[in-house]
Amino acid sequence: MTVLKDDLAALRIERKPDRSGLARAAGWVIVLLLLAGVAGAGWVWATRERPLEVEVAAVAERPRGTQAVVLNASGYVTARRRATVSSKVTGKVMEVNVEEGMAVKEGQVLARLDDANVRAALALAQAQTEAARRNITENEVRLADARVTLGRRMQLVKERVVAQSEVDQAQADVDSIAARIAAAREMVSVAERQVAIQQTELDNMIIRAPFTGIAVTKDAQPGEMVSPVSAGGGFTRTGICTIVDMKSLEIDVDVNEAYINRVVNGQDVSAVLNAYPDWQIPARVITTVPTADRQKATVQVRIGFVKLDPRILPDMGVKVTFLRPDAKPAANVDVAQRPITLVPKTAVRNDAGQTVLFVVRSDGRVERRAVRTAGEDGAQVEVVAGVTRGEQIVAPLLPTIKDGVLVAIKR
Repeated sequence: MTVLKDDLAALRIERKPDRSGLARAAGWVIVLLLLAGVAGAGWVWATRERPLEVEVAAVAERPRGTQAVVLNASGYVTARRRATVSSKVTGKVMEVNVEEGMAVKEGQVLARLDDANVRAALALAQAQTEAARRNITENEVRLADARVTLGRRMQLVKERVVAQSEVDQAQADVDSIAARIAAAREMVSVAERQVAIQQTELDNMIIRAPFTGIAVTKDAQPGEMVSPVSAGGGFTRTGICTIVDMKSLEIDVDVNEAYINRVVNGQDVSAVLNAYPDWQIPARVITTVPTADRQKATVQVRIGFVKLDPRILPDMGVKVTFLRPDAKPAANVDVAQRPITLVPKTAVRNDAGQTVLFVVRSDGRVERRAVRTAGEDGAQVEVVAGVTRGEQIVAPLLPTIKDGVLVAIKR
């Protein structure tokens, strides 16, 4: 029996004191602390200051005394004197004496047409003129004979040998022949005019240059028909060549009517040909054409080159910059030598009667700064005081931007 009790005692498990309530309480405290930490972190993240995305521009400078830009536009080089040379009559081309790129002078023969028929008509008119002249000579001989006969009969009438009727007949013959001579002289005049017409027709067979210039196209070849009007479909040419007076080159620009008030006659212009982007050509406004295109809402402006150059060719594309000089030179030498500070127009606004802009500081926040501005320079504004070159400013301004706001620059 004692052995059995010992065996049963060996099988008994020793238990520790019951602390389950304290353990559960500690676990809940840990969970609550974790939840509070997560909630606090979430609240901090949700209420943190988020930067405002903005675009920035650098404050620029321009040397004082140079001309400011008031407007940019594009156009084409055109020639005021440009002509497609044609003939006054329809005819067959016999020879063409011009090639593309050839320099021609006023009156130079460009082409000749077939003049066989015209020469024959001229010869006929000349022959008719000569016949009319010979008819006058014949009648003048007859008139002289008639006058002699009249004189004899008048003498015989005085001697009472012949009757007065014979004198009257002789006088009639004289008057008739004189009338024939007058008519013949008129016929000679008509014939001479006919000769002049045929001579003009013959001259029309020769096509000459109307002015000095450069031939830019050759439109006809020997053997083709040319006509001053469109005739015969595509088989008849309407021109021999096209001549351009290179001394009459200028620029035609269409300016939006909203900005035409920035353009004045005689205004300085800087032109850049698309073919030579690094070559700035000085030019000047000739005039503004006094009419607007209602469909494009533009006004045509004529611009003349200060000095022509062989590289400038008709129909070239060109970009022009309308310039304006500084209004007045500064009286103070230091101010006169100081460069002009420029900022974009979109960077400034009027706030409570002040012109302000927002400068981006090194800490990523913006500073509201009042500035003093002067004139405009194209899409920029001249700033007299308030900012310095190289500072980063917000442009364009957002309606929600305020002083001290944290910003992030858009890349």
